[in-house]
Amino acid sequence: MLTSTDFRGLFNERFFKNFFPIPATNKLYSDVGTPNFQLPNINGEGAIKLSDYRGEKAVVLAFTRIFTEKQYCPLCFPHIKALNEAYEQFVEAGAEVLMITSTDDRQSKIVVRDLGLKMPLLSDPSCRIFRAYWTGQALGAPLPAQFILDKEGKLRFKHLFSFLDPNADVEKLLEVVKSLPS
Repeated sequence: MLTSTDFRGLFNERFFKNFFPIPATNKLYSDVGTPNFQLPNINGEGAIKLSDYRGEKAVVLAFTRIFTEKQYCPLCFPHIKALNEAYEQFVEAGAEVLMITSTDDRQSKIVVRDLGLKMPLLSDPSCRIFRAYWTGQALGAPLPAQFILDKEGKLRFKHLFSFLDPNADVEKLLEVVKSLPS
């Protein structure tokens, strides 16, 4: 018996608002603070506010591309799994990893459960934070990107999507985090 792919949940308001390609742009500069935000933490209590980490620890912002709770970007899925596997290494190095997705709360809860995510998964279905960080968009979802902020909230590293290099290597992200002053 053949099974078909379930596209329920894919064609929604987010899909149509992100359909036309907008490339990622280089609008955030090193050594400068980045936009603050507050988003619901799907695998924890309440919401997470980026500014709560200032003065406390470095933060890796991992914007990821998940289409629905069962349909992942083939370029992002391995990156999500690698970040999850390395999560404890980031914590030991003094950083928090905040993964940000455009899936809604219901879809995001399924992602957390199915992948056993250890890191906070923040839900941004309006894509407001993706746009504030100029990650770009294409074919129904915002593009992936990674940013590393030091303890003072200043940008120390950014990686924007390209087809040749869609996500920053997890080892590179760890290397940058470990090079930050503690």
